[in-house]
This record gives sequence, C-alpha cells and structure tokens, in this order.
Amino acid sequence: MLLNTFVSADSAVVKTGGKVAEMIKDGRFEELGQQSLTWGIDFLGKLAVALLIFFVGKWIIGKIRKLADKIMSRRQMDIALKGFLKNLLDIFLFVLLVMLIINVVGTQTVSLAALIASAGLAVGLAVKDNLANFAGGVMLLFNKPFKGGDYIEAQNLAGTVQSIGILYTTLTTADNKTIYIPNGPLSTGNIINYNTQTTRRVEITASIEYGTDVDIVKKMLLDIANRHPLVLKDPEPFARMTKMNEDSIDFSLRAWVNLNDFWNVTHDLNEEVYKEINARGLVIPFRQMTVHLANSTEQNAN
Repeated sequence: MLLNTFVSADSAVVKTGGKVAEMIKDGRFEELGQQSLTWGIDFLGKLAVALLIFFVGKWIIGKIRKLADKIMSRRQMDIALKGFLKNLLDIFLFVLLVMLIINVVGTQTVSLAALIASAGLAVGLAVKDNLANFAGGVMLLFNKPFKGGDYIEAQNLAGTVQSIGILYTTLTTADNKTIYIPNGPLSTGNIINYNTQTTRRVEITASIEYGTDVDIVKKMLLDIANRHPLVLKDPEPFARMTKMNEDSIDFSLRAWVNLNDFWNVTHDLNEEVYKEINARGLVIPFRQMTVHLANSTEQNAN
C-alpha cells in the first residue's frame, strides 16, 4: 500500500516535470507563466484552507479539553488518571485534525501524505522502546497500585505521585525535586505504597553497653512509648532485646501509629529514648581503638 503511494506520487512529479521541460523547450514561456500562476493560486488556496481548518480545529480541541476536564472533575477522578486521559485525548484529537486537513485539501497531496506516512514509520521505529512505556502506563491505570497523592518507593526512588503520563510517572520528593520514572520498568518492578494502610509501625533501635539490666531497659522503652499521646494502644507497644553486637546489646521499640503521625512519632521517640538513657545513667557504647606505641629504646634497637 505504501509502495503504491510512493509510485503514484513519483509518477505525478515526473509527469509534471516533463510538461514543464516541454514548455521550456518549445519556448512557451507565456503558457508556462500562466500555468505556474494557476498552480500558485491553487496551492495558496489550499494552504489557506488548511490553515483555517487547523486554527478552527485547535479552538474546538481546546473546548473539548475543557469539557472533558469538567466531566472528570465532576466525577472526582484520580489526578493521575486525569493526566493520562487528557494526554491521550490530546494526541487522538490532533491526529484526527491532521487527517482531516489532508483529506480536505485533496488528492493532489498524495506525496505529502506519503511523506507523513514514511516519517511516521521512521519515528515509530525510533521510539519503539517507548511503546513499552505507553503499555506500562495503561497497566498502571488498570491495576492501580497507587493513585495521585500516594507516597511510593520504586526503582530505588521515593516520592509523592503527581501524575501518570503517556510515557512517564511524575513524583515529587520530600525536598521538592521532580522525578520522572518510565512507565515500562515501573509497571513491571517492585512498588512500595506507604498510603494504602491507615496505620504504620515505628521501630526505634537503642544500643546499650554490656552488663546493663535488660528488664530496666525494656521497662524504660515501654514507658516512653505509652506516654506518647499519638502512639496507639492496640496493638500494644513492644520492647525486647533483639541483638548482641560486638560492642553493645540492641533493644527494639516498636509502636503503632496513624499514617499521618509516623514521622512525628519517630522523631519524638528517638529524642525521648536518648534523653532517658542519659537521665538514667545508662551508657551508649561506641567503637574505640587502642594504640600501643613502642618506647624510644625499642625503636632505636629496631
């Protein structure tokens, strides 16, 4: 089909070129001028029609986009889904507009259509990897592992979901950086969504020197957790010795909190544990290095 289009276009060009050469050879410059004027007027007329259709079509597309945005807002669609559908709608409407312009201008634009088709084929081959990203975006919207506003971790990156685009998903980090993750790897990789549950568990590790009474440390950690107003009573806080290191014994304090209180409680408990350790005279061990220096006599002997 594409080959036939190229052949037809080439034949038309050869035929026109032959007519022009024949007119020049016979000295029919006046006829050539009239013919050129006719071609020019025909071309300008079609160009004007094409531009008119383009600008009118662009105005109509803008109205359709606003209408679609109102409908999606009225139905309270997820912001990530809205972004994807709006991008898809834009592409569809502009492709439809270009096809309409080519169809209205007439059959003499076969060579232009063939050029656009060949360019589209070349671009398609060049961006074939992005087809996986497009399919990944569709799968993300279908499976819904996250929605706009969720805080996720994926591809060794973490941030709040802003939108799911045609090819990329946009995240905003805690320090206000923007991350673009390709939809293909994102849809096939591991995704941690921190917003799907209503509660989260805070875990604090306290390292104490050997010889410390285990029961005293356990009671201290539980008292700290139970005093905090944002720590949930059910499940109850947990505190036990969990590891014996080379330099210390480690205790874990685990407490459940509401999702939005996670970071505040984490910071509060860390600070309170440190204060209580100092107040009770307990010791936090740290690595030490003992260096033995030989005396000057031994150094001279060596």
